[in-house]
Amino acid sequence: MKQESIFDLSGKKALVTGSTEGIGLAIAKTLAIHGSEVVVHGRSSKEKCQEVCAALDKLSGTKSSYVLFDIEEPKGVESLINEINDIDILVINASIQIRSETLEISRKDFDSQVNANLWTTLRLIQVFLPYMLRQKWGRILMVGSVQEVKPSPKMAIYAALKSATANMVANLALQYGKDGVTVNNLAPGVITTGRNEEVLTNEKYAESIRQQIPVGFFGQPDDCAGIALLLCAEAGRYITGQTIYCDGGMSVQ
Repeated sequence: MKQESIFDLSGKKALVTGSTEGIGLAIAKTLAIHGSEVVVHGRSSKEKCQEVCAALDKLSGTKSSYVLFDIEEPKGVESLINEINDIDILVINASIQIRSETLEISRKDFDSQVNANLWTTLRLIQVFLPYMLRQKWGRILMVGSVQEVKPSPKMAIYAALKSATANMVANLALQYGKDGVTVNNLAPGVITTGRNEEVLTNEKYAESIRQQIPVGFFGQPDDCAGIALLLCAEAGRYITGQTIYCDGGMSVQ
């Protein structure tokens, strides 16, 4: 392979869920810069999606588009079936995280997280994997969490579901590797996104978490984007079934 082409995504089309902010947005920008047409996903704000599309088009010269659906709704993905079907790269980033004491977890919160973090993941794969198999080329990248190995006491269901999707990655990699489809899991640690903003304003709590990170600081969304590019490009063709942690070393302690 020519070195100048192993990160070139020209002619590829990527769907990145949860890509209007945070890690999803960083990954979407990086894929677009390297030539991929990107389908942006948002939950409900058409205006926010349009803003991101305009920014991606300006960065890359490609033509992006967007879709809206709620990952908490069991039938949310179904709206995509007639909208898009030629996805080469599927990045499953959107998730629901509900903090709660274990004895206080409600059935509603349990169901919301299972629908968003496991069922929607499966349905997205069921919708877009057939096209990848026909093309004999595809990339599926799930965005997991360091909680797969460092579970938070207040996020028992979220952590368990991230472990479940990591297991699914290994399962799918074994099934579809010979068909040219790689399946991997990018597991971030503490990344400064909107999701973590409120809890990290507590300086005592933030410092206690920082002490668990060997590099000594919190990550930024862009720290995850380079790994995503590797796993989605031809450069990562020999990597499948893997969980790669982007956590400042937190998972090894």
